[in-house]
Formats: sequence, structure tokens, C-alpha cells
Amino acid sequence: MYKKSLKAYTTMNLQAELAVADPHRVIQLMLQGCLERLAQAKGAIERKDFEGKSVAISKSMAIINGLQDSLDLSYGEVPERLAMLYDYMKERLLDASKEMDSAAIDEVANLLITIKSGWDGIPTEEKDAALSKIKGA
Repeated sequence: MYKKSLKAYTTMNLQAELAVADPHRVIQLMLQGCLERLAQAKGAIERKDFEGKSVAISKSMAIINGLQDSLDLSYGEVPERLAMLYDYMKERLLDASKEMDSAAIDEVANLLITIKSGWDGIPTEEKDAALSKIKGA
């Protein structure tokens, strides 16, 4: 009962935050959500919970697909390289799923942490300038 109530509250809280979030914040939430699913997948692998592993890895891959779909490849090399990195991450997650390999999960998590750290470090002025470009388009 408590777990269901907590999950419902968390879901509602996330939906409320997404409703008012700017695109930068949405990407932050996606990165955080993916890291949480990766932690769940790693725990499931360690417990030999095949169903839990599959669900968590599938959700992680769906989030990575969403991150990849959000890239604007017209900006050149950086988003192109990110797209390739996301493809690599998905390959590693498939390896992790097939081989019950938590090291592959750790590798993907570390890559995402690096991306998230960079994303979180974007100066407010830059975020505001990018947002005003989006709104002006």
C-alpha cells in the first residue's frame, strides 16, 4: 500500500514538474530518470531478477531513445557525436541484458553521469539565451 502511494505521489510530482519545465529541465529529468532505471537494472541483475532487469533496461533504452530524438543534428559535430554515443549506450545495455552484466550498466551510467554533469553545468545565461531562441522560432 505504502509503495503504491509513494509511486503515485512521485508520478504526480514528476508530471507537475514536466508541465512547467523548460526544455533544458526536461532533459535533466530524462537523464536523472535514466540513471535511476540503470540503478534498478543493476540491482535486478545482482538479485537475478530477470523480469525486473528487462523492465528497467527497456525503460532506460526508451529514455535514451528520447534523448537521442531530442538532438538537433543541424548543430553539427556535437549532437552527431552524442547520437553515436547514445547508440553505443543502447548496444551496451543489450549486452548487459543478454549477459546479465552489471559492468555494462556501470559503463552506461558513468557515460550518462558525464553528460548530465555537463548539462547541469550550463550557465543560466546560456540556457536563457537558448530558450529565447526557441520561443522566438
